[in-house]
Amino acid sequence: MNSPVGIGVLSFAHGHVGLYADVMRDFDDVKLVAGYDDNAERGREVCERAGMRYESDPGGVLDDPAIRAVMVGSETSRHAELCVAAAKAGKHILLQKPMAMSLEECDRMIAAAEANDVLLAMAWQMRHDPANIKIREIVQSGALGRIGIIRRRHCIPVLFSQDFINGQTNWHIRAETNIGMFADDAAHPVDWLNWTFGKPVSVMAEIDNVLTDAAPDDNGFALFRMADGAMACIFNSSTVDAGECTTEIYGGKGMLIQNYGDGPSCSVPGCPEGHALKMFSYGTHEWRVFDMPKPDSQADRIAAVPRPWIDSLVHGTPPAADGHDGRAALEIILSAYQSAKEGRRIMLD
Repeated sequence: MNSPVGIGVLSFAHGHVGLYADVMRDFDDVKLVAGYDDNAERGREVCERAGMRYESDPGGVLDDPAIRAVMVGSETSRHAELCVAAAKAGKHILLQKPMAMSLEECDRMIAAAEANDVLLAMAWQMRHDPANIKIREIVQSGALGRIGIIRRRHCIPVLFSQDFINGQTNWHIRAETNIGMFADDAAHPVDWLNWTFGKPVSVMAEIDNVLTDAAPDDNGFALFRMADGAMACIFNSSTVDAGECTTEIYGGKGMLIQNYGDGPSCSVPGCPEGHALKMFSYGTHEWRVFDMPKPDSQADRIAAVPRPWIDSLVHGTPPAADGHDGRAALEIILSAYQSAKEGRRIMLD
């Protein structure tokens, strides 16, 4: 693909897409062309800031030959519609999470992308975070030995915010447009689990409203069994304002702790002695601290998504995460909801 790459946007409903556009304004190999949004006020505001043409209809973006790829940031309930249309128009895609409302929608999106030779990429920012990359490297190197226990926390404070509940992004808290808050945000640690350790074989979960009633759910735990026998726990909450120790991994040779890695742990002052990433080796009985800076905010991770995506388009290489990765995460999320509803372990394909 010749530079600069013409980029369009299909909906700015998801706030991350506006940040991607802000970041890409400074890319020499990118031309931000046009953006569609069914909310004219929101769409015009972001397009003006990013130097893009505003379109009130998706066709204004999809029919433009100058646009080679699009970012889809609509409500989750519109992902399938917009992605299939983009694929049929021959536009490569960067899609927000969760991938869709159902696995059937995921399958239609993947099939459309493959039939039209389009790259369907998922915007999993956790895959671009230096600490997460290092964690995966350590795990796969065998330095921790056989992994026995994995715990990951990924939280946000939004359901205590009236601005979020009553604002333009409140589609996040409606079941008809976004399933639930666990689906919306636990998608990140679920993808991280798949990416780092492989897909789990079963899940048991509790997902419910325990502190608020603004959304379909506000807190959830999911307990997984991995193919090699390891146990993994993901805790996701939309009612946590501060926190540390986002990740613990225990193996036969050592253990690893990540102190910073979600919204609450990146948005408040951390303990002075709290290193971003450290590992304890049982043989040497010593801590090893890795030189990983604490991000100023979660926005630092979000801003890291566009560059690798553009690189994959320029060089024609696979994206960091594709539609199959998005489908795998959604399958696990939906199985967790099924487990919570039925009170039983759910086996994964």
